[in-house]
Amino acid sequence: MNGIIHYETFILTGLLLNITPGNDTIFILSRSMAQGKKAGFMSVLGIATGSLIHTILAAFGLSIIIAKSILVFSIIKYAGAAYLLYIGYQMLMDKTRLNTDVSFSEKSINLKKIYRDGVITNVLNPKVALFFISFLPQFIDSGLKNTIVPFITLGITFTITGTIWCLFLANFSSIIFAKLKYNKKLSNYINKSCGAVLIGLGIKVALTNKN
Repeated sequence: MNGIIHYETFILTGLLLNITPGNDTIFILSRSMAQGKKAGFMSVLGIATGSLIHTILAAFGLSIIIAKSILVFSIIKYAGAAYLLYIGYQMLMDKTRLNTDVSFSEKSINLKKIYRDGVITNVLNPKVALFFISFLPQFIDSGLKNTIVPFITLGITFTITGTIWCLFLANFSSIIFAKLKYNKKLSNYINKSCGAVLIGLGIKVALTNKN
């Protein structure tokens, strides 16, 4: 299949990796719980877009630069960490009550910004780049000269399965926390807690090494 070997095994392995909690999962859950289903869905789409970008970079060999250069790895890592810290700080300082009705939600949540946040946090995660260039080649025929097509095919497959799972998570978490948002004190606590989680995630990314 276009130079791909053990495709069924790849799909199964990809599904297992997708359901394993990671940075993207934490980001999506934080947005879904704090800002509702639409925010969660846009976060998922942003993460998926970031994965597709990583797929293209890996297919054309650009991700190897990240793997080989400690400087490039560090720049991307700290930029991503700083952005997560910024998002978390904004949520901590946000004094607006969480949405409890449709009109409030539409006026207060910038879906484009949430999508952008998802893209940036994923693209600026060097671990994702290293994952793509280390995992995908295992399912590509070693004798193949042009690996671009199989790389992109595998990357899209992994992104699709991951997106489906993350959409489920976003929907489920938003439903669970929807009822809690009617409690003003509790809703404010949820928002600030999610902000703190993102700050913690930013620190975690900053402390990430290449191993």
